[in-house]
Amino acid sequence: MTRRVPDLSVYLVTDRPLARGRELVDVVLSAVRGGVTVVQLREKDASARETLELGRALLARLRPLGVPLLVNDRVDLALALGADGVHVGQSDLPPEVARRLLGPEALVGLSITGPEDLPTLDPAVVDYAGVGPIFPTASKADATPALGLEGFTLLRRQLPVPVVAIGGITPENASAVISAGADGVSVVSAICSAEDCAVAASTLARSVRQGRGRSPER
Repeated sequence: MTRRVPDLSVYLVTDRPLARGRELVDVVLSAVRGGVTVVQLREKDASARETLELGRALLARLRPLGVPLLVNDRVDLALALGADGVHVGQSDLPPEVARRLLGPEALVGLSITGPEDLPTLDPAVVDYAGVGPIFPTASKADATPALGLEGFTLLRRQLPVPVVAIGGITPENASAVISAGADGVSVVSAICSAEDCAVAASTLARSVRQGRGRSPER
């Protein structure tokens, strides 16, 4: 079965502590209005039950809009929610286990932080890679050293699946990241902490389009 990878252009990772006291559903829906194409539910400080409730609320609003909802790390919660898929890191359940549990139609994303992670990505199992951090970031306390654009470009050439770049992405540098080979950009604070989440998402989406206009054939 061939799985359809969604539009990765502007990929939002949630983080309520960065949302300036606003309701998560409101932040996400505002961002979607502005151009967010994929949402990943990542609430590290929330309990499993609380995350499940948040996921249900988001799924009820996103599914009619055709925007996929993925769950970070927790394959069990993705399964319980009936979410569109899961994103796993190098220390989480292996992608092949996530695939076996979620089934052939689910989306499975995998974090790649450097060349040493490349052997963990089987394109028969993983639909897309989340590569980064590209630039230094404060959104992830345990982030590995930044790859930079040159390091990202070298890594991108070795990946046989679509790639979404993450880490320190802003409207000012998103275009360059797309030009370097990314299929989309993933952000946390650039949208969650923005005064107007719709405007922030729209600005990022415009930068992505500009980058594609300058991208060489891949």
